[in-house]
Amino acid sequence: MSIIHSFGGKARNILHRKDNIIDHCLGNCVYNPRAFKGSFFHLLEELLIYLNGEIMREHFTKELNKKYNMAKMVGIMLGVILIILLFVSTNLGRADISIMDTIRVIFGKIIHNPDYYMGMKKAYVNIIWEIRLPRILIAIIVGSGLAVSGAVFQSLLMNPLADSYTMGVSSGAAFGATLAIYINLFAENFYAPITLFAFIGAFVTLLLVIYIAKVNGYLSSSNLIIAGIIVSSILSAAIKLLKNFAGENVSAIVNWLMGSLASRSWSHVYVSFPIIIVCVLVCWYYSQDLNLLCLGENEARALGVDTQKIRRIFLICGSLITAVCVAVSGVIGFIGLIVPHILRFSIGSDNRSLVPLSGILGALLLLLADTGARSLMNVEIPVGVLTTLLGGPFFIYIFVKKNKTL
Repeated sequence: MSIIHSFGGKARNILHRKDNIIDHCLGNCVYNPRAFKGSFFHLLEELLIYLNGEIMREHFTKELNKKYNMAKMVGIMLGVILIILLFVSTNLGRADISIMDTIRVIFGKIIHNPDYYMGMKKAYVNIIWEIRLPRILIAIIVGSGLAVSGAVFQSLLMNPLADSYTMGVSSGAAFGATLAIYINLFAENFYAPITLFAFIGAFVTLLLVIYIAKVNGYLSSSNLIIAGIIVSSILSAAIKLLKNFAGENVSAIVNWLMGSLASRSWSHVYVSFPIIIVCVLVCWYYSQDLNLLCLGENEARALGVDTQKIRRIFLICGSLITAVCVAVSGVIGFIGLIVPHILRFSIGSDNRSLVPLSGILGALLLLLADTGARSLMNVEIPVGVLTTLLGGPFFIYIFVKKNKTL
């Protein structure tokens, strides 16, 4: 946009000056014929600059409009697919419930009118409303949050391999949850809430990473990455130590660390949805400043961006999203890494479009993976294992394909 404004500003200046230049040339032609040649070529040079600026401005405007229309079309398409998949996945499962019964239950519960599902078995109503729908909504919320935080961290740290786990926040949440599970296994007359401990662990980890990375009051991308790797390594070792201490009860910790959306209830939805939606909206609101920050620290400051303030806002929002997602679902990998790359191939790197579309596509992919994990086999596969198994080879394919085009 700055290039367009630069060319546009120059073109407007020439438009204001061209009449004076022509008058000056005509005056030289009448009163000083020898000076006419120089004035004519000066006029020609100014007109060429003007035409070049107009062409460049028209070219950039067309490209921006093209990308904007593409992003809008992709967003509408993904939104429609997500809504369809929501109802289809609610219908899938071992209990044989038709999709019309599913729609009747959801609609009747929303408008608080039990007449819509009066003739159905109470067990089927509970399966749809109390078991399947909260799990599906958690898949949408967590997938959206992980994808948005991945897009934010990749742009903020200017590292295409960055995601919500690069900062060590997920390791902090995993350590907090592991500690809570360990306490619950061996402590009597005391219950440590796993979600709360995971959230506290993630938040403390964020503060520690910022403290380590800050040098002379400033935060740099390279320092944040290094600090995140250091803290993440320490916390991973601490998790292994707790697993070793758990002995025969280690399966409870391992199952949570693999990432799963099983047995999620409406309480998880009520806790996670407000925090994640607010953080996503804040990231979207400041997405233009994130675009400028991607140009570099000095360039962003020259364009009037308070880089330290913007960096802290995105660090807090991205880490808060990650903390909530890990707290309610465990460690689910590759969603935040793959989704932004898929979208960049089609709509570009403009964060004003990338942030909201990452949320929609992330929700769609995690919902699809969780539906497959609980429906395709007799034994349910932890969705975190499935996303890693499918996401790893897919990311290798994207990486190889991109390198071949360079």
